[in-house]
Amino acid sequence: MTTLADPVPGGRPGEVQRAAAMSGELSGRGVHGIVLSYVDTAGVGRIKTIPTQKLASASAWGVGMSPVFDTFLANDSIVTTDVLGSPDGDLRLYPDLDQLVVLAGQPGWAWAPVDRITQEGEPHPGCGRTVLRRIVTDAAERHGLAFKAAIEIEWSVGQGAPAGGEFVPATTGPAYSATRQVELSDYTADLLAAFAAQDVEVEQIHPEYAAGQFEISVGALDPVAAADRSVLARQTIRAVAQRHGLVVSFSPAVLAEGVGNGGHLHLSAWRDGVNLHSGGEGRHGMTADAESFAAGILARLPALTAVTAPSPASYLRLKPSQWAGVFTAWGRETREAAVRVVTGTAGLREQAANLEVKPVDLAANPYLALGCVIAAGLDGVTRSLSLPEEITGDPARLSAEQAAARDVRRLPVSLAEAVEEFREDELLRAALGPVLADAVIAVRQGEIAAVEGLDDERVAAAYRWKY
Repeated sequence: MTTLADPVPGGRPGEVQRAAAMSGELSGRGVHGIVLSYVDTAGVGRIKTIPTQKLASASAWGVGMSPVFDTFLANDSIVTTDVLGSPDGDLRLYPDLDQLVVLAGQPGWAWAPVDRITQEGEPHPGCGRTVLRRIVTDAAERHGLAFKAAIEIEWSVGQGAPAGGEFVPATTGPAYSATRQVELSDYTADLLAAFAAQDVEVEQIHPEYAAGQFEISVGALDPVAAADRSVLARQTIRAVAQRHGLVVSFSPAVLAEGVGNGGHLHLSAWRDGVNLHSGGEGRHGMTADAESFAAGILARLPALTAVTAPSPASYLRLKPSQWAGVFTAWGRETREAAVRVVTGTAGLREQAANLEVKPVDLAANPYLALGCVIAAGLDGVTRSLSLPEEITGDPARLSAEQAAARDVRRLPVSLAEAVEEFREDELLRAALGPVLADAVIAVRQGEIAAVEGLDDERVAAAYRWKY
């Protein structure tokens, strides 16, 4: 892997030798090609593929790809900033060999996330993976903090190749029902087998609330690896579905009405091997730093939604009283709160306690979402922020006076509102850096323009099969 500390690929002969050895092993296992994967600003997974025999070359010199994809929209239109969006220039994609996986759902293929490096050997300022790594490194150096993270994945399973791009649920059973699990028993069993073969730790998989909807929870890792795992998991879910004649959508709103697909972030802060969300003297066992970390996230949620809920379809999902977390509120095990404190079962709390950030969906670039959430939390630690009064129940039922007393506010109701909040938030823009922050704004504005005049049904249809 090309790192910030040693960005010049020609200076890493050991890594190239390792790649050459891996190439031979992969070929012996029947792997013919490798998917080089990253996520663009719009939240769409983009890739290049190489023959397995070219892995050593890719590790040494990267694989070329235009930087224009940083300003692609979900519909493949291109917007521009002062730096990005032109036909000029080139980047190099360097595979992270530590994260390379043989794809059980795609025989003959392996997969690896990439770091994007300029032709001069410098980190590309639009690379979300690099940004997240920098934020995590900064947290360790300035605060002595490390993190464990996981991203829930909700998706809708439909019948294959529906006419006109419509969504036809592949199940008829009720939410969370045994009927639905039986209907897609072979598919979900093959999913579990694929994840096991890929060494992806699955905590649970089950039918969810919406029509044809399922959810999978995976084990926590460091933030960069957690974001990688989210991308890999979706690649696997989609591939296994196709082999069963099914189609899947990770769109925040497959349909205009009803509950959408979330991508809730679970995050815990650790210092010297101790979980700060457990065993402290603060509320629900949190330490002072853990409370301040949660308060920092809560304070910046309106601006964070431009990154965590980046699609016009996201705001079809972010509705009150649907467990989407659309108010600046926190609470212990309160699923309507935007920041849910998960204490875990007695006896497991030292390992399991964490924060769940709910106004997040899978249109989000997971590297940017985790990076911005962590940056917001770190600001809370730096400023020793305090949490407001905790809520119980549904914050939508609070009176105006009760909401004001608890500092409970409605999150943005449109992408345009979220963009304006992000534009005014100097800390989040600084966390991303000016090049990437400008790209976020430009891409969001492009998405807004792309759906101008469309009703909710047409907005849902426009993004149904993009994620």
